[in-house]
This record gives sequence, structure tokens and C-alpha cells, in this order.
Amino acid sequence: MPVTTAKPIPPTLDRRRRADTVQPPRQASKGPELAQIGPSVLRNAKVKSTEIIPFVTQLAIMLDSGVILSEALDAIVEQATEGTFRDVLLEITDTVKTGEPFSKALSRYPRIFSPMFISMVKASEASGRMVEMLTVVTGYITFESETVKKIKSALTYPLIMAAMAVGATATLMFFVLPRFMKIYEAKGAALPKLTQVIVAFSRLVTDPQAMTAILTGLIALAVAAWYCVRTEFGVRAVDYLKIKSPVLGTMFIDTIVTRSTRILATMLNTGVSLLDAIEVIEGATRNYYFSQLWAAVDKRIRDGYQLSDAIQLSSDRNLIAPGVIQMLRAGEKSGKLGDVCTKVSDFYEKKLEASIKNVMTLIEPLMITVLGAVIGTIAIALLLPVFRISSVVAH
Repeated sequence: MPVTTAKPIPPTLDRRRRADTVQPPRQASKGPELAQIGPSVLRNAKVKSTEIIPFVTQLAIMLDSGVILSEALDAIVEQATEGTFRDVLLEITDTVKTGEPFSKALSRYPRIFSPMFISMVKASEASGRMVEMLTVVTGYITFESETVKKIKSALTYPLIMAAMAVGATATLMFFVLPRFMKIYEAKGAALPKLTQVIVAFSRLVTDPQAMTAILTGLIALAVAAWYCVRTEFGVRAVDYLKIKSPVLGTMFIDTIVTRSTRILATMLNTGVSLLDAIEVIEGATRNYYFSQLWAAVDKRIRDGYQLSDAIQLSSDRNLIAPGVIQMLRAGEKSGKLGDVCTKVSDFYEKKLEASIKNVMTLIEPLMITVLGAVIGTIAIALLLPVFRISSVVAH
């Protein structure tokens, strides 16, 4: 039998084959190196919900297709665009590959992934329901993002109207009024009281020394208010005004109740314990009085009370409608508390939309009235001397 000898592989071809099989490090080919960014910077990084939603959705789809977690994260990182979130995902992927739990990797970025998200991931790791959990979280994050957009859109029109009022007032005060004053002074006519007040105010805001003193006082007042609202008294005062104001109070309460019941439903339906869910809600309400409510509820549940009874016995129970408490009690009796919370959150979501519409309905005519009153007062103050001069000339 003839013996065949292997031909030596040319060095060039050998290098090409090795280049095809050995992939370069990701940090060297894409994006800035993690060593340059540093985990301390990424820990405090913030990203928009529009970046988190596609990540969670893609991860759920890939895991549901049978792809293992580390490979799914690798694929998402490769598809991600350059930026802070890609660097965060790269660090999370490397952490998961070292054997750390996914929830622990996420917990290193508290400003990106909320406590609710991390708690649900941790619960799903124990129950093996990661795909279901990620699907539910996607819906919750989308709901939060849409709610913020609705509130911002509701406040956009009043802000535009206020800016127009300021602009129109400034135009009349700084450009129109001085020209009219020259005409009045040339005629030597006595100015009406209203016009005198407007003129005095115009001279005050155009005086450099007076404006310096006013601005200094306003800046000092703003700094004092900034520090005040960060004290416990300031937080309580601001949060009290939020929930007790005649028009906006209902919208704030509906927003917080919607968020609370949505978190409770989401976490209970993915296997998180009730106490863990309430602990997350307590930090997610962003209102002192609601936080006190849920802290009292947490304490009573640990003492053996049911959720509905714990809310009923709380001193802040008036923040939760009696009908909601009754529905929670029915859910506890039937063993379907998570489903009941979902229905309550859906109901309050619709109620929140109605509250936003009511706010818009009330604010629009109010802003138009204020704008008309301000501009109309200045216009009358400008025209009154004209009428007086005309009457003097006529006589």
C-alpha cells in the first residue's frame, strides 16, 4: 500500500484558517474598552426605557427559542449599537459567564434596572419561569413609559401657553411701552393709575441694580427651597400638595395606585412573594404618604394580617378606594390575588387616562383666561392715555 504524506500547509493559508476560527476580542473590535470606562461609571449610568424594552423583549424571545442565557446575551450585545447600554450589557454578559446569577449581575446597575425587575429575575431563577417573567416585565415597562408620555403631553400645552404669555408680556413691556411713553411725555398728559403702575414695573425690571437685587433674592430663595424640599418636612409638604391639590391631586393618586397595583400584579404572577412585592412598591411609589401606607401594610402582614385587612387598618387607608380593598379581599379568598391586582391596575389605568383628560379640559381654558387677562391689562394700560389725549384734543 502506498504511503501518502501530508503536504505542508503554506504559511499564508494557515494564517487565514486561524483567522477564520479565532474571533478577536469584542472589546478590541467594537466600542470602547471596559477598562477605560470603568465599572464605577457604569454603575451610575442611566438609559432610557426605549433601550431597555427591546433588550428584555429580545431576551425573552431567544430564551423561549431554547438559546441559553449567556449565548442570548452575546447575540444581543453584538446587535446593540454603540453606547452606554451596550457597555453595560457587555459587563453583564461577562459576569454571567463567570457563573454569577443573572439577577446579581443586574443588581450592579440600580439606576438602570429597578428593584422590581431584579426581584422578579431572582424569583424566576428559582422557579424556572424566566421567559414568562420577561414577557410580563416588558408589558410593565411599556406601560410605565406610556404613562410618563401621557403626563408629559398633558403638561406640554400649559407650558407652551405660559411661555407665550411671558413672551407677549415681555414684548409689550420692553418694546411697545417705551415707545408709547415717549408719545405720552411729548403730549404732557397725566397718566391713569393703571398705566402708572405698569410704567413703574417696567422701569423696575429695566433697572440693572434693581434686577440684580431681585435675581439675587430669587436665586437665594430657589436654593433655600431646593434644600428644603430635600428635608423630611419638605418632602412631606410637597407630597401632601401633590395628592391634595384640587385638579392635579386625582391624577397623582391614580398614577401611584396604578403603578402600585401593576407592580403587585406583575410580581405575584411571576412567583415573587407578597412581602417582597410590597417592599418594592414601598420604594416605587415616590410619595411619602403612600410609602408610609405600604410600610404599615408590610408590618401588619408580617404580624399575620391579610393584605386587605392591613390596608384597612392603616392610618392612610383613605388613599386607597374602599372598592379596591374589597376586590383585594375577594382575591385573597379565591386565591387569585395576582389576577385581581391585574384587573384593578387595568381599571386604574383607564381612570388615569380620564384624569389626564380632565386636567387638560380644566387647564386649557384657565391658561387662556390668564393669558388674556395679563395681555389685556397691559393693552388697556397702554390705550387709556391715548383715549385721554384724544378727548383732550377733541375739547
